[in-house]
Amino acid sequence: MPNRPTLTTEAGAPVADNQHSQTAGPTGPVLLQDHHLIEKLARFNRERIPERVVHAVGSAAYGYLEVTSPDVPRWTRMKIFARTGKRTPVLLRFSTVAGSRGAADTARDPRGFALKVYSEDGNWDLVGNNTPVFFLRDGIKFPDFIHSQKPDPFTNRQEPDAVWDFFSRSPEATHQFTWLFGDRGIPASYRHMDGFGSHTYQWVNAAGERSWVKFHFKTDQGIRCLTSAEAAAIGGSDPTHHQQDLYDAIARGDFPSWTVKVQVMPAAAAANYRFDPFDLTKVWPYRDHPLVTIGRLVLDRVPDSYFAEVEQAAFDPANFVPGIGPSPDRMLQARLFAYGDAHRYRLGVNHTRLPVNAPRGVEGGARNYGRDGAMRFDDDGGRARSYEPNGFDGPAQTGEAYDLAYEVSGAVGPAAPVHHAEDDDFVQAGALYRVMAPDARERLVENLAGSLAQVSRDDVIARSIGHFRKADPDYGARVEAAVAAKRAAAARRSP
Repeated sequence: MPNRPTLTTEAGAPVADNQHSQTAGPTGPVLLQDHHLIEKLARFNRERIPERVVHAVGSAAYGYLEVTSPDVPRWTRMKIFARTGKRTPVLLRFSTVAGSRGAADTARDPRGFALKVYSEDGNWDLVGNNTPVFFLRDGIKFPDFIHSQKPDPFTNRQEPDAVWDFFSRSPEATHQFTWLFGDRGIPASYRHMDGFGSHTYQWVNAAGERSWVKFHFKTDQGIRCLTSAEAAAIGGSDPTHHQQDLYDAIARGDFPSWTVKVQVMPAAAAANYRFDPFDLTKVWPYRDHPLVTIGRLVLDRVPDSYFAEVEQAAFDPANFVPGIGPSPDRMLQARLFAYGDAHRYRLGVNHTRLPVNAPRGVEGGARNYGRDGAMRFDDDGGRARSYEPNGFDGPAQTGEAYDLAYEVSGAVGPAAPVHHAEDDDFVQAGALYRVMAPDARERLVENLAGSLAQVSRDDVIARSIGHFRKADPDYGARVEAAVAAKRAAAARRSP
């Protein structure tokens, strides 16, 4: 038998017998003094941490971000883009939004596309989706939206009445609903979908010049999608199909990759743009701001431990590095607080020191005066002073000027966004519908009607159809006809 390491308790003491509990004689009861048994059972009871409120079903892989363009320093002083050919290690986590742990990863749902870049200036987290837009433009509505998608408090299942009642009263979601119920609502795999930063971010270059930027990750594998029937069949037999596909591809050396592109808008252009450029329910048309290729994202290694490196991975859009910062996007502003706070609740205040979340490119790691807290697993700062400023050579601020400022004005208080000349909740949804192929439109209408026909209230159905009709008259008329047909068929089947 090969020489194997000795099994130990959590304190490192050798375990003599891992097959039998200590008992009061061979036939007697188990003894409380069996420390190894008690510790083993107690630890087992605590193996699960709270799952993510959203994006609970996820998969991840490591890889690198490679710069392919020399032009990026024109817009940003981010060191990861300083020169062509530079590679920076990354972790990319994919996820669905609404399902709890164990739900099928083939569900019709947006896919999270969360990127952690381990740069020499610290971790940069870009927390996006596989859609360029979102359901809402203001974070104050996000908890209500998620409640409408999650299991009902009484029935404990997702209720079409709740989903569509919320939508019917939130016309800004029409664009995203058109994405979600279209073909791209169910990717064939994580490899066969695009990713987007979705929000607008701020770039600043070495000269202090500011731009607004959107990030796009275009799959090099090509777009592939599943129909609702295909997804139901696959998810029913293999709920982790997408994860298995990702792991299998990397294992055989077929490393997934994405071409990294950006849209850049001069800072001064935002105020007079024809619609609000910070509205997360809208895209910037390519004719206004063309895509510029800047890099390549490659995944080439899967985590060794799902729990340590995927379940404990924490992505926070507030993790910026010099050269990039936030915009006035109201959804982004809410997420700057919400994500970090969710991790502090779910994983603890010291989650940033876990290996998967700790900065890897920074010499010496994170240096600050944070102390104590649950699960502090290093020397907790040792004898070093725990305050700043101090006279004992502790970490000190750089003193660099803040270069991400932008002008604000107006009175403090709740306020609707400033209306731009072409702000509208329906124009882009209609444009998306019209660029779809005829068969794709048919599937979109069928998917929408299949869900909307289950709604019990006529006023909710009417309001919802009204949104699609405002996007495109044909769009609304076809959804209305399909819903009516499905409800009539259901009535004929009823006793």
